[in-house]
Amino acid sequence: MLDILLIVAIIYVAICVSFYFFQHFAFFRPERLAHTFTFKYPFPFEELNFDMEDGGRINAIYFKVPNTRGVVFYLKGNSKSIKGWGKFAKDFLSNGYDFIMIDYRGFGKSSGKRSQKKVFKDAQHIYKWLTQSYPEEKIVLYGRSLGSGIAARIASWNNPRMLILDSPYYSFYYNVNRYLFFTPLKWLLKYDMRTDQYLKEGTFPIHIIHGTKDQLITFKQSEKLKALYPEKITLHPIQNGKHNNLPEFPEFFEILYDVLYLKPTKE
Repeated sequence: MLDILLIVAIIYVAICVSFYFFQHFAFFRPERLAHTFTFKYPFPFEELNFDMEDGGRINAIYFKVPNTRGVVFYLKGNSKSIKGWGKFAKDFLSNGYDFIMIDYRGFGKSSGKRSQKKVFKDAQHIYKWLTQSYPEEKIVLYGRSLGSGIAARIASWNNPRMLILDSPYYSFYYNVNRYLFFTPLKWLLKYDMRTDQYLKEGTFPIHIIHGTKDQLITFKQSEKLKALYPEKITLHPIQNGKHNNLPEFPEFFEILYDVLYLKPTKE
């Protein structure tokens, strides 16, 4: 019996230690791109690079439309690079908005050591850059999956026109704890983006889009966020939607149109 307990203890410690040192591989699945790689999209865009104070570099793609209604700053999920994610620009360009998307450090052409603090700082830097060209009432923050917590954090520091969260988690800890509930996760987790706390700040409207059959980040988490701030949050459920197939539902585009539409102002 003692031998069995010892083996179990060793396995438990090994799991905890491995998770602590290698959690980046679980949470981030980047696609690296050569600096000579050429992005190709069927509509005009500009490639941008932002040099950060600590030596990191953030790569971005930036699309503009005539007579823009504003700009959507899109914080993407945890996989691949903006090479593939850039296709989502069309959903916002077609609604009359400019669009910018960045790769986090270690993704695509972006470089530098990644941490939660640095990810927030990088996104805030790009937000402030946008305010040089757009008043805040024309900036829409959009966070998808992993990016939902980042978008919520940036919104809490500023005053955008609105915040749209696509398949968000209640908090990073809450979602990860579903799988690692048997570990001292609070001591091990290097990322704990507290969407639930960030949404306290600001008076801007918040729209949440979430599939009711999402197993990766459960729909229940959006319901919990809505329950915290019912006066600020509008929850848009997509019936039978999963984590990675929301654009397959017509309702998804109907929601985007309704949320992003701006009524003409009377002169």
